[in-house]
Amino acid sequence: MGTISKIVANVSKRAVLSLKLFKGFKDVDEMLSHNTKSLEKRFENIALARRQTQDASPFKDEHYFTFFGGNFSNAQVVWSGGVNFTHSVASGDPFDTSVLLWTRAEAISPPGSTALPDQSVPVCVSYKIFSNPELSGNPADSGSAFTSYDVDWTLKVEATGLEADTKYWFQFADCTNPNSVSPIGATRTFANPKTPADKVNGGKPMTFAVFSCSQFQAGWFNAYGVAAHNTSADVFVHLGDYVADNAWKAGTTDSNDTAAGCSFSDSGACFTDRKLAAVRAYHEWMPIRQVTPDDKLRVWRNFQIGKLLDLTMLDTRQYDRDVTDVGYNTECEFPLHFTVTSLTFLLVIVVDSLKDEEGRSLMGVEQEAWFYDTLSESKKRKAVWRIVGQQIVFSQLLLQGSLVDLDDWDGYRKNRARVLDHISSNGISNTVILSGDSHANWVSDLARPNDTSYNDLTGDGALGVEFAGTAVTSTSAFGAGISPANADEISSIFVADNAELQWSEGSFRGFFTITVDPQIINATFYGMNDVCKITKVAGLTCYNVANANLDHLETANFIVKAGENKLSRPVAGGAVTAGVIKAALNTPSNTSATSASAGGASASIIRSGTTSV
Repeated sequence: MGTISKIVANVSKRAVLSLKLFKGFKDVDEMLSHNTKSLEKRFENIALARRQTQDASPFKDEHYFTFFGGNFSNAQVVWSGGVNFTHSVASGDPFDTSVLLWTRAEAISPPGSTALPDQSVPVCVSYKIFSNPELSGNPADSGSAFTSYDVDWTLKVEATGLEADTKYWFQFADCTNPNSVSPIGATRTFANPKTPADKVNGGKPMTFAVFSCSQFQAGWFNAYGVAAHNTSADVFVHLGDYVADNAWKAGTTDSNDTAAGCSFSDSGACFTDRKLAAVRAYHEWMPIRQVTPDDKLRVWRNFQIGKLLDLTMLDTRQYDRDVTDVGYNTECEFPLHFTVTSLTFLLVIVVDSLKDEEGRSLMGVEQEAWFYDTLSESKKRKAVWRIVGQQIVFSQLLLQGSLVDLDDWDGYRKNRARVLDHISSNGISNTVILSGDSHANWVSDLARPNDTSYNDLTGDGALGVEFAGTAVTSTSAFGAGISPANADEISSIFVADNAELQWSEGSFRGFFTITVDPQIINATFYGMNDVCKITKVAGLTCYNVANANLDHLETANFIVKAGENKLSRPVAGGAVTAGVIKAALNTPSNTSATSASAGGASASIIRSGTTSV
């Protein structure tokens, strides 16, 4: 390497000299002169970069295949100048014997240098996974993998040969410097599909924390910290808008490659290219499995967690859905204020006229058929619960007699009817739908809209339950910074207008958990602590994600008993700390059924000490 360095240095000096000879000749344009010092530094950095590589042959590239099937295993050398694990670690999509591990390992310059690897030179990262947090003893699995500029230094590997229903801890390291390590991550495997329901999770109830709509610009992601530090969550489930919303949504009127669709992007990129880039980034940055190698857009998949439950994850946003309308392309602010132009009016009329069409689908024909087969297979294999994670509110939502959002299942009414018909006609019990996207909380019995066989007081006639959660940070659908009292006024109208809707809350940002055992599901909704201030323009305005903290309250709690297919009565035990329950509207104020705005239990803030997020 010393000889190579001298050769490069000599070449550098000769190049600099030849460039200097041109400068000063009156027949040579001054624009042809060069910053020779800069070029000399560049040559030196190239030489240093070449010295900061290591033979790749001792290492094996075992990365989980990338979106475009990238392969770095033919690299001759790997970078040895240093690695920075910029985004810590993550894991996801566990099976009973394997789980995906994720990190971002960015190449960095050696001390005192600005040298970085050539684009053809990857970084090599090793990984080890253990059954103890001290990472002691023999690892349950280990290996190495390469990453590069091409995938923005992201890396996924599949740890295999693991024990079912077991917690693990893992860590990444720089292959060329084992002392350079990532933070330690915790993960787990799911139970084998054949495990009896009462044996899943070691016989303990299993808790899922459910999130949606984490808009980076809107505030701090306090909900994640609260779930990690203040709940017993075994699994985090994110339903959509993981980083930011309103970037694009398939099915909108500008979701095409026409002049209008291409002009929607500042870059001029047409919709197909934008969508492909977004999906690629999603796969690179998320610890999610590629379900089928020949369908890169598919993220809908199913997890069989013992005989306790099937967790079925749908894509109701971007997979082959028919045309929809959303706020940014209809100039419509959900739910109370509407700015109507002739174009907006035309768009709303078109989608409204399509909402009851028989063939209209929110999921596409292939995914819809797969969903019905998955529900039926879950019943056939005798799983107790069918929990369905998807993006948007499933139950009908009317406001003073009008549908408020045709971008939800309300815009695909026949598709919703087909789902409920399949559940009903096949005797599929214990179905619980998880929803997000609306930036507000809604809890409903699952029932056909306007079905007279459903009794909203007793829940008789229901086919299941829907838990729809608010946003982690994205602003309330009822109005940015709306106070709990003002939000409750709107919730009261919604609860009164919709038979299936049993609880509505629109002020708090937060999340919810569902704790599952063979007999019951217990759903607990959490709100981030309100910080309210009076402003001259907006009056009382509330921000509950304005700073990093773990302050929170439990806003409501619901029970679903196996075999009942409805919310247990009295709903929420007859009282909530935020929002409005239907029982409070139907019961005299001197009884125990109360909503927060009607004298219910006070909102007790839970503070977790000095732990920071």
